[in-house]
Amino acid sequence: MKKLLTLALLALATMTQAQQRIDLWPQGAPHPSSDQQDTAFVKVFLANNEAAAPCIVICPGGGYTHLAMNHEGYDWAPVFNHMGIHVVVLKYRMPHGVKEIPFEDAEEAVRLVRRHAAEWNIDPQRVGIMGSSAGGHLASTIATHSVGEAKPNFQVLFYPVITMDKSFTHRGSHDFLLGADASAELEQQYSNEKQVTPQTPRAFIVLSDDDHVVPPLNGVSYYIACHTSKVPAVLHVYPTGDHGWGLRSSFAHHAEMLMELKAWLSKL
Repeated sequence: MKKLLTLALLALATMTQAQQRIDLWPQGAPHPSSDQQDTAFVKVFLANNEAAAPCIVICPGGGYTHLAMNHEGYDWAPVFNHMGIHVVVLKYRMPHGVKEIPFEDAEEAVRLVRRHAAEWNIDPQRVGIMGSSAGGHLASTIATHSVGEAKPNFQVLFYPVITMDKSFTHRGSHDFLLGADASAELEQQYSNEKQVTPQTPRAFIVLSDDDHVVPPLNGVSYYIACHTSKVPAVLHVYPTGDHGWGLRSSFAHHAEMLMELKAWLSKL
């Protein structure tokens, strides 16, 4: 009971400290959305550190149609803050037929973190990106395609959509991002297992062997591509859990996953 109370107070303190919302495009986005109600913003959760610390930009999943903002987004803030890591949760826009929209939102979120690095006590050389499911596709796209101030230093991927190859992609993510009749050239461009280079940032990949939504081969193929290109990467495949567990304690391997993630992050 004491442990639960401590965790609850920690979570409350973190949430109270960091209700800073920033609109990403106050002057208008490069690619306007057809849905004017669908806006992009971040919420910033700063850890209480004296020295400059890492920061993780979190991209929740949702098949490029909606976002699981809590268990794949905001709920992570007190966990990472307790590790001394700053958190920026991204509410990105849905494509609505324009594939560039979520990518430009995620790139701007990473750039925003670096612009505020001194103010927020962030180490600009330890800015990572994290994504779950379709958010994992978004995160791995930024990791493999972006350059300059938009390129992250590390990536954390939970049961990610990686490929746009119709034989083992998540078809909903494919269709809502690229369109059901996307060309083979476009599919290859956004099949991130084919875009890994030696310059791709180090990766932490976790998934469940019994995932019936996003085939496990997505995360496995990305790990193999990283290994082939000599990019430091770890892959944890849990025997059960299916899909979408995020930070839910009902996930059978929840404690194990947190322990392994904390150990990996401590070596950044």
